[in-house]
Amino acid sequence: MEPLSSSYATARVAFLDAAEQATARVESFVHPGRGLHGEELAVDVAEVGPASNDRVVIVVSGTHGVEGYLGSAVQRHHLAQLAAAPHASDQPTLILVHGLNPFGFSWLRRVNEDNVDLNRNFIDWENPPTNESYRDLATALVPAGWTAEDQEQSFAALMAELERVGMPAFQQTVSGGQYDYPDGIFYGGSEPVWSHRWARNFFGRRLDGVAHAAVIDLHTGLGPWGFGELISSAMPNSETHRRQGDWYGEVTAHKGEGSVSAPLLGDWLTAVPGMSPSTEVTAVAIEYGTVDVVTVLQSLRADAVLHAHGDPTAPEAKVIRDQVRAAFNDDDPAWLDACWSRYESVTRTAMTRVGR
Repeated sequence: MEPLSSSYATARVAFLDAAEQATARVESFVHPGRGLHGEELAVDVAEVGPASNDRVVIVVSGTHGVEGYLGSAVQRHHLAQLAAAPHASDQPTLILVHGLNPFGFSWLRRVNEDNVDLNRNFIDWENPPTNESYRDLATALVPAGWTAEDQEQSFAALMAELERVGMPAFQQTVSGGQYDYPDGIFYGGSEPVWSHRWARNFFGRRLDGVAHAAVIDLHTGLGPWGFGELISSAMPNSETHRRQGDWYGEVTAHKGEGSVSAPLLGDWLTAVPGMSPSTEVTAVAIEYGTVDVVTVLQSLRADAVLHAHGDPTAPEAKVIRDQVRAAFNDDDPAWLDACWSRYESVTRTAMTRVGR
């Protein structure tokens, strides 16, 4: 594995170069916003294999923008391997979606241009969910300032709540998703955001006529260092969940017990089957561990305060962006190799099992 890219712009150029070397078909979908350095933003899609194939394997990076640095690197490495050993014509078509949330990728944020967590945005908007327990923690999670005193007092309040309710309930309140505090963390939005609309349009169109699709969504930030937990959005013990386990071995379900993730409201993998009802969809997320959950939470809180009450373009904002990047990515070659090994195993299995 080569090192992680230093910016979204360099990651995008490297991905497109790797796609060209692998003779992939490429489509680019320009985002209306601009990046941290004024650069163009886009979701780039590279395909290897027949466009008419009724079996596909789709790998998505950057659902949570800053997590795209690792996702982009493994996608790029995958393309480099395909350039060296061409894709067999009888295999499923490989579709690599690079930077589903390009704004967050560029600005080193987990969220998008609207402070929305894309993986909390795929809800039933006629009956939005509620998270009443978040209300009591909203000010402590994202205080009005980020001085040493602000951090000490708000962190103490959060740790007192954690001790009172325990980690599972605390994690559910904080990260399960909330829809009432636009400046808060894990905010699901007030309507479908740009990347949501793009995904529905793209997957609905691209999966038309596809009988079987394996989807792999790449994430970082939870779990043991370098370990890639497979997480299902399906209900535990459902037909889909059983099929996932049959393919991959142990696959946890965030709606069940035992996952590093809290049960999520509005994650996009849950919505994919509805985008193409005639397609059998087998979708999992790979969640790669980085640092401890408190360090991750602190980085997200600092980022939220910066964008709600500070100046994200100020020179001192770089310190917080670096903090967020370090919470969700590790430049240690051993970490990268472990992530690649897991990715390679999962994608190889998907290529072998989809539609068989």
